[in-house]
Amino acid sequence: MTDSINSSVAAEFRELIDRVRHEIHKVIVGQHELVDLTLQCIFCHNHALLMGVPGLAKTLLVTTVARAVGISFSRIQFTPDLMPSDITGTEIIQEHPETGRKQFVFVPGPIFANMVLADEINRTPPKTQAALLEAMQEKQVTVGTKKYPLEKPFFVLATQNPIEQEGTYSLPEAQLDRFMYLIAVDYPETSDEIEVLRRTTTNHSAHVEQVLDGATILRYQQIVREVLVRDDLYDYAVRLVQASRITKETCHPYAKEWVSWGAGPRACQNLILGAKAHAFFAGRTHITTDDIRTVALPVLRHRIIVNYAAVAEGIRSDDVIGELLKGVPAPADRAVA
Repeated sequence: MTDSINSSVAAEFRELIDRVRHEIHKVIVGQHELVDLTLQCIFCHNHALLMGVPGLAKTLLVTTVARAVGISFSRIQFTPDLMPSDITGTEIIQEHPETGRKQFVFVPGPIFANMVLADEINRTPPKTQAALLEAMQEKQVTVGTKKYPLEKPFFVLATQNPIEQEGTYSLPEAQLDRFMYLIAVDYPETSDEIEVLRRTTTNHSAHVEQVLDGATILRYQQIVREVLVRDDLYDYAVRLVQASRITKETCHPYAKEWVSWGAGPRACQNLILGAKAHAFFAGRTHITTDDIRTVALPVLRHRIIVNYAAVAEGIRSDDVIGELLKGVPAPADRAVA
């Protein structure tokens, strides 16, 4: 454990997060939940997928976060002709300046950054997705017979447009499962949209100051994992996920009718990790039932696959999650010993 988890550390972190939010909101208007969920993924050492129609500032958010946290950043625009080497890098033949002998030298690709924006991630074919998947899961890339580790912290923030399907590839479930959150990016509120107009149709400019650095992020990634969890909340997270699995007796009747495949063990892990981050962002050193319920949608929506009947009836995974939250008994919150 890097630091003991106590109220003073939590208060220090909350003050730091407030400063990060302030810098981000110099550029991003509103979208407070979107900002918080993205930051939670960073402090859980995990990845996020931002899903929303064009023009909702998904790419702008990621670039602004990179400026505020002060770590190396790269942007990859995914296209149908993108090759694995375009992401990972490649070996080239170079002449040694002293011996004159030719040798292979590895030239790193854009994946070698602390924060990687995978823009329109569903526009590239499976072979390239496989290279990205290795980086996301193993924190390394393989080129030829050699493996190259990625510098920590490392996380992928990906964007996807849900309405334009021409020239796209469905993300494999195995890759979707590596994203801690699927964050649904909605249209701004009326007052926020008016403020967007004020800022973007004038000569307004904002300077985002660096608040964090890589070492600080790594430190707090360790501390977040020390947030306290009661045994009955571990049990609740598992029961919530098990209620989505149609092959199990614990399956909720609503899921039994409308789900083709339920969430796996990573859902349980990310419910707890997300709840820890949510609690720590609020300045608390322990999680509550409400923390788990708050992160349930972004954790589960891409891990619960609805069946064809549900699609025909317009039932989405969010609807299933809502029924699970209503139907699975939750423990009462109490003080942590």
